[in-house]
Amino acid sequence: MVHSNIIARTGNEAMAEAMRQINPDVVAAYPITPATEVVQIFAGYVADGLVSTEFVPVESEHSAMSACIGSAAAGGRTMTGTSSQGLALMAEMLYIAAGLRLPIVMADVNRALSSPINIHCDHSDTMMVKEAGWIQIFSENAQEAYDNMVQAVRIAEKVKLPVVVTTDGFIISHGMERIEIMDDADVKSFVGEYKPENYLLNFDKLLTIGALDLTDYYFEHKRQEVEAMKDSKAVIVDVAKDFSARVGRSYGLFEKYRMDDAEVAMVAMGSTAGTAKVAIDELREKGVKAGLVKPRVFRPFPKEELADALKNLKAIAVMDRSDSMNAQEGPLCLEIKAALYDKGINKTVLNYVYGLGGREIRLDDIETVFNDLTAAAKGKSMPKVTYLGVRE
Repeated sequence: MVHSNIIARTGNEAMAEAMRQINPDVVAAYPITPATEVVQIFAGYVADGLVSTEFVPVESEHSAMSACIGSAAAGGRTMTGTSSQGLALMAEMLYIAAGLRLPIVMADVNRALSSPINIHCDHSDTMMVKEAGWIQIFSENAQEAYDNMVQAVRIAEKVKLPVVVTTDGFIISHGMERIEIMDDADVKSFVGEYKPENYLLNFDKLLTIGALDLTDYYFEHKRQEVEAMKDSKAVIVDVAKDFSARVGRSYGLFEKYRMDDAEVAMVAMGSTAGTAKVAIDELREKGVKAGLVKPRVFRPFPKEELADALKNLKAIAVMDRSDSMNAQEGPLCLEIKAALYDKGINKTVLNYVYGLGGREIRLDDIETVFNDLTAAAKGKSMPKVTYLGVRE
């Protein structure tokens, strides 16, 4: 077991601390609320000589990801951070980073997309780019944000795909918590030295990056990218096992909470899972056999594993902190229902779209959801989609 220091940190500070300990070769970034602090704090580390990183302040998020692509293609360990409209502006370059199989790690502080203008949390930004070819890891709190950033480097470099680690804007990013920080030497040992296989500055093995790829090979190259995403599941689990052996905190593709005998359960990502755990404990005292499944990894989507975790329930509530704008349900719910269908599992699945633009979800909201699930489990007909907490 490695030595840890218990300190108070916000989510943004925790992610910046992880970046300091990782000490990447290049960080290119542009400020945006509520993610600005991550790279602002890291820029202070650069100015104070605490890291050897080349910090590149650019004129936009599109430029930030462009610079990251150049750095990673040249063989540098590369990181960045953004949020909301910044992630939207990066979108074009995100596909390029993934298609070129560049192991960039990005901190994304989840925030609503305009319009109307809103600076608070929902998951619309990450969901917007869920098909961009980036591994997506969600964090429940500042501790997970720190741990996920450290693990993301190993994952990205092993599978040769970029990774985005998310936190909920303001709820986690600006909320102070007690967290355990590994010693610098232990983080350095865990991530290891980056030794890229192929890179532009390797003059002994010349290659072309960003070449035109028409009908002859484009399809095959995208297929390789898909297979890398599938294969990343095993790598994510292996990296988590090594991390757990060192620090004692367990991670996987998802977390189960009080699921052993659960009859009804909620599926929720991010900070809402923490609220749900408190509500579930209270419901258990009232005799409700409630549980929680918290997906940590949204891409690659662990469909077989999640279907197995949910197969014995009488009713399931899937919580979406974003909307798919008139698809049948929200993005997480669509994935869950498809996973169950593929396994031949027919369950009552209720979708709750909640928290858009940072609207709070409270313990009584969670209890309302479980009351609905209990009624549905007894055969009562319930709405397929509920906009929880909205003033209709």
